[in-house]
Amino acid sequence: MFSSTFIFAKKEFDDEFHELDGIIADAAKSIPGYIGEECWESPTTGLTSNVYYWENLEALDKLMKHPKHQEAKLKNMRWLESYKVVIAEVVKEYGQKDLGLTKKEDKT
Repeated sequence: MFSSTFIFAKKEFDDEFHELDGIIADAAKSIPGYIGEECWESPTTGLTSNVYYWENLEALDKLMKHPKHQEAKLKNMRWLESYKVVIAEVVKEYGQKDLGLTKKEDKT
């Protein structure tokens, strides 16, 4: 399993941001290999952290190449003060596996 963590400081979000964000979130959930995500906001720093979990790097790469993701990357400084992305391989996890995880909806 892999995680991609998107950590950012916000500016102001407008309607275009929310529209692109929703499209990208739906695209991520539709990719085979998407496991789920978590979102955290620090009251101390004001930073937001979105953590996405993937079965493999190929699934993550599909999201990175999605046209709407590419569009958002070109416009990100309108909405973000600064950001960084951390890609990591998950070696082990402990405790309740699904704690806090928002997963793809079961469509069966």
